Amino acid sequence: MSRPDPAPRPDAAALRAIGWPSDEAGRPLDPAWQALLDAHPGSRPARVVEQHRTGYIAADAPGAAFGVESLGDWLRPPGYRAGRTDPEARPGVGDWLLIEGPENAAKALALLPRHSAIKRGAAGEHYRQQLIAANIDVVFVVSGLDGDFNPRRIERYLLLVHGSGAQAVIVLTKADVAGAATVGQARAALSQVATEGVESVVVNARDAASVDTLARWLGPGRTAVLVGSSGAGKSTLTNTLLGIERMKTGAVRGHDSRGRHTTTHRALIPLPQGGCLIDTPGMRELKPTGEEDVTDTFADVEALAAECRFRDCAHEKEPGCAVRAAVEAGALGAQRLASFRKLAGEVAAAGDRLATRLAQKAQARVPGKAAGRRADDKNGRR
Repeated sequence: MSRPDPAPRPDAAALRAIGWPSDEAGRPLDPAWQALLDAHPGSRPARVVEQHRTGYIAADAPGAAFGVESLGDWLRPPGYRAGRTDPEARPGVGDWLLIEGPENAAKALALLPRHSAIKRGAAGEHYRQQLIAANIDVVFVVSGLDGDFNPRRIERYLLLVHGSGAQAVIVLTKADVAGAATVGQARAALSQVATEGVESVVVNARDAASVDTLARWLGPGRTAVLVGSSGAGKSTLTNTLLGIERMKTGAVRGHDSRGRHTTTHRALIPLPQGGCLIDTPGMRELKPTGEEDVTDTFADVEALAAECRFRDCAHEKEPGCAVRAAVEAGALGAQRLASFRKLAGEVAAAGDRLATRLAQKAQARVPGKAAGRRADDKNGRR
């Protein structure tokens, strides 16, 4: 079977406009990416801007989106074991593919290694990970300065972002309806949540001059992703950054400031500023994957724990507990400690489930064991 005619590679400027990290000549900064390009001389890079059940929408320049035929392993159903690719290892929005063929017959050849990825634990009994966005430089954790503001939820987002390879920035929206006292209270609450290096900004998502404060994180070759609950103002923020009403927005409920899902799928959008933005649907459940390190999110608690008399202090009734002493002195919030305990427990539990899953996969790869297990299952023995 003959291959489709190759299409010319896009120029460096066009690729950088959709987030391609490269030098001025267009060569990727990652040597592994360059090695894959060299191994497929007839290929060209394209970025996943939308993900669907049967394939992907990719682009190799702003406004140049087209369908890409997926590799078979990426589409095999969960029950198909041979050669199966785990869901989190399949391409998602923000990933870079090597493709061949013209736009009307483009086929995927390879997935370029990710330099960052933000994930969460998927809902359900079985352990799975869900990719939120890949190859991102900054994660804007968006929260409204109304009933949507929840420091505990922001902690969860920061837990997922830390270790992803991306920078976290907290964006507080709806400054136009919040008074100075509300803004001050929110900043005070964030001072106990955001660890060193996590900045926070307050914006009116409808005002271009206000939103322009985010420009320093956006530029050619850079990609940001918006995460936050429904009604936080992510789509309004996207429209203001674009300068057009592209994303559908909706009103929030008066009694709790919750919004409806106006964004129904993830999409990567080039910005006039030169960078890219990934808008995501609101997420109500933020489960850890088990790969997180609570030390990054709770550096204040960990620093106090280092002063405890016992190394294995659980910060409950042990004598000489520096963490509990800080709570009693008002230097550490009781809710902060409770959140630390809760999230540390969730991460540990998810880590155990991940370890079990990896062990099962390793066992299935041993010749004879997988076949023996399938025979036992067929005969009703476990």
